Amino acid sequence: MPKNAPVCLIVLKSPLGNRLTHLPASSLLPNKPDLIKHCVANLQKRKPIMSHPNETNYKTIIKDAVSDHESFQKLIFSGSLRGKNPPWIKVLLRPIQIKNALHICFQYFDEKKDISKNYRETELAEKLEELLSHPFNQIHLQTTEADVQIRISKREKVLIKKSKPALPNKSLTLSHNRTKCYPLPAEQPDDFLQFIGIMDAHGKVKPTHQDKFRQINEFLTVIETTLNEQDFAQEKLSMIDCGCGNAHLTLAAYHYLNHIKKIDTRITGIDSNCALMEKCTHLQQTLGWSNIAFHVSKIADFVPDLTPDIVLSLHACDTATDEAIAQGIFWQSRYIFSAPCCQHELRQQIASSLFNPIFKHGILKQRVADILTDACRAQILQIMGYRTNVMEFIDSKHTPKNLMIRAIKIAHSDPSQTIEDYLAIKKSFHIHPMLERLLGQSFQEQIKKLRPDQSI
Repeated sequence: MPKNAPVCLIVLKSPLGNRLTHLPASSLLPNKPDLIKHCVANLQKRKPIMSHPNETNYKTIIKDAVSDHESFQKLIFSGSLRGKNPPWIKVLLRPIQIKNALHICFQYFDEKKDISKNYRETELAEKLEELLSHPFNQIHLQTTEADVQIRISKREKVLIKKSKPALPNKSLTLSHNRTKCYPLPAEQPDDFLQFIGIMDAHGKVKPTHQDKFRQINEFLTVIETTLNEQDFAQEKLSMIDCGCGNAHLTLAAYHYLNHIKKIDTRITGIDSNCALMEKCTHLQQTLGWSNIAFHVSKIADFVPDLTPDIVLSLHACDTATDEAIAQGIFWQSRYIFSAPCCQHELRQQIASSLFNPIFKHGILKQRVADILTDACRAQILQIMGYRTNVMEFIDSKHTPKNLMIRAIKIAHSDPSQTIEDYLAIKKSFHIHPMLERLLGQSFQEQIKKLRPDQSI
């Protein structure tokens, strides 16, 4: 090409990626059959560039790590790409030994249960490739050599962050039926558990506090498996506990998120009992924890200075649970965790000729009222844009108050069937739940928006 000859910049698209090449302007005249050949020749001289250079890299990192029997400890998949839903909330991989043979245990978690499947080394590549094809956006790899955090952005850009291993010298526990791993383990001294009297100075749980120890840990497990900790890697997390009482679970959540998971978390506990709030404030000051505060306030009257990411309501009495859920909805909180306590509101309302043989027994009528109350709460949360499930978060032998409503704010949902079911329950039992009344106009507008043909 002569010096200073006019040129054109051409963008070439191919499976190898977009390329720029310079061509003589004269070659762009009509009927130049060598144009394509010239473009391709220029393209082939260059090295291919992938649209996402880290995509193959992160998959290779994961495959190599899982196949390294000496160092692999744990692999967790969670979260989802925008507009896509993987079949599970979380998948956990860990090595185990069965009959002297190494397997990789895949634990698949959804909203209601978890399923474990064990694969031999010969099956591993296929199962891992299948897992990598699902639209998870958060991956956490732990080995004895490094911790690797992999995040896939909204635009599907792969971000990889390596750090020092959390447990560099830990020998792998390969037992199939190993002791349950709690967020705050037994036999490991914990300053907080010792401070509140659950654990002795040697790190052993006191016999009289076994139930409380399990309740705290099962609650923290629900938090851990629901929250996606990488969502909060670059920001502070805000939480409000409505009707916090003696605040043992509130303090446990603060301790676990801030000190164990290293998530910068600010927690506010509110309760109308002045004496309890003074006691909780004294505990907070003795512990020296600066990002937790307690206030005397009715739930409906409290105005937070920060919109809470998480709202807790753990054993708030009767309709206080409804007040907490309503506030969580009004605040547009991302997560709502509610463990109901005593509830009497619907017992006075329910009436149904079909159920008269049941309702003539007071204890049975109360149990039906309890079930209806929580079912309606779950349905209302779904109607208001939350993915909701009712779960048993701890065995009833440890506490009779073992039910939890877990709600996660989602961007898109179609609760049309839920609306129909909710209105049918109201009609069948002649009830008007407190949560609907507290939401008032906003609930009515949501019904009209989603189902204009329905009236409440």
